[in-house]
Amino acid sequence: MSGSSEDRPAPSRAERTYAPDFLTQLFRTPLDPGYLDTAARRRETGPPGVWQRAGGRALSAVTLFLVGLLLAVAYLQTVAAEPDRSKVRAALVEQIKRREAETDKLAQQADALRQEVARQRDAVLSSQDAARLRELEARTGLARVQGDGVVVQVTDATPDADAVTGAGGPDLGRVLDRDLQHIANALWSAGAEAISINGQRLTSTSTIRVAGSAILVDFRPIVGPYEVSAIGPVQMTQRFQTSSTAQLMRRIASEHGMGFQIRQVDDLTLPAAGDPTLRYARPSPASTPSERATPMSSDVGTSTSPSGGG
Repeated sequence: MSGSSEDRPAPSRAERTYAPDFLTQLFRTPLDPGYLDTAARRRETGPPGVWQRAGGRALSAVTLFLVGLLLAVAYLQTVAAEPDRSKVRAALVEQIKRREAETDKLAQQADALRQEVARQRDAVLSSQDAARLRELEARTGLARVQGDGVVVQVTDATPDADAVTGAGGPDLGRVLDRDLQHIANALWSAGAEAISINGQRLTSTSTIRVAGSAILVDFRPIVGPYEVSAIGPVQMTQRFQTSSTAQLMRRIASEHGMGFQIRQVDDLTLPAAGDPTLRYARPSPASTPSERATPMSSDVGTSTSPSGGG
């Protein structure tokens, strides 16, 4: 055995080093090392001379002058080109209004000719055949109809876009083409017999689409407020009120500010639609006129199943 424990040397302990914390280091050296190096170099070289300061000021003045000159040239070019753009825009707007007026005039002429054809036809046909034909025209949208119904009005939300960034625009509260499609389909499902949107009668071949920011009904642009008018039975209003489409439109109106209103109207009149273009129907050359009447009437009657367009 070796000597007592008192003779043994004490184990050596590694010396601990304590690094200063962040706040202590910040108070000791408040300046960034880069600033300290710059200050040391300036003490060695001395402050900038008069010519250096004058050169820096001259360079800044020249830069500001060039920037101002570029802005002035851009402004003058914009102002000079503005009259041309205004003229082109005014010409396009005038052309659109003129074409719309011509289209409305032709539509009135077509309606007058259609009424004249109906009078001549009623004079030739028997009263029973004429009444049946008028009923089919009303069902297919080719004749003006009148009766009690409902008007569903939807309007765009008030624009709340930021004046600087343009963020937060009225996209969520803007009426879309699919909104009108859903409303029309819901009215068909509720029992509507005739529907029009802003005076445009819907048929089995009608379309509700969007082109840019404009909504087209049968390729005719319409603007808000949008009114979907429908003629149908008394239960139609209540059925539409409780439909999923009406509930969805109410939620969008409450959340995004879109206008949505349903009102019942007595003695509502819907215009006739334009004559459809038949692309595939061909009369059979071997059949007689009396033989063609039955399948044609059947085809027209079945073609009026509600679709809503779009």
